[in-house]
Amino acid sequence: MRKMTVPLACAAAAAFITVAVMSIASGPVSFYAQARQVSSYAEDRAAIEDLQARYLFALDFHDPDLYVSTFTEDGVLDYGSGDVKGRQAIKEVIARMPNPAPTVGLRAAAARHNISNIVIKVDGNKAVGRSYWFHYSNDNPQRRGVFDGFGHYEDELVKVNGKWLFTKRKIYNEGRDEWAYKGVKNPAW
Repeated sequence: MRKMTVPLACAAAAAFITVAVMSIASGPVSFYAQARQVSSYAEDRAAIEDLQARYLFALDFHDPDLYVSTFTEDGVLDYGSGDVKGRQAIKEVIARMPNPAPTVGLRAAAARHNISNIVIKVDGNKAVGRSYWFHYSNDNPQRRGVFDGFGHYEDELVKVNGKWLFTKRKIYNEGRDEWAYKGVKNPAW
């Protein structure tokens, strides 16, 4: 009988070890799979930075449809001349923005915005952001790039169906008195 208990004890030990190893090995995988259902700060930040870039490409390439797709349906654009509320109203404002007219003998002029010093605070499905913007254009006879504007954005954002959108974007432009930053304290900062 003694010979029969030794293999049974070995089999029981082997089964225990197998269960222990499998639970340890599957633990991190299960944890990782569960964690992937919730986005990380890095993923949210990357998505918000992508939103900011799409916004600027839409602005620079005069695409009002793409521009308004970066806002919620009831989003607000505050560009210094008061709030513009809702996608349709924002689209109408952006569609009226000047587009450099073609000049005979010269390639078309272009304008480009860049952003930097991006600060983003994420709180679940809401976020606030602040960033500097700079503007360059080449609307001159030499088509030489010229730095011609700067300011900053203050943003309120929300994640809708997994996609970040602006609920409000306030634009400060240091080249225009009525749009310039006047030291207003934002309670989110």
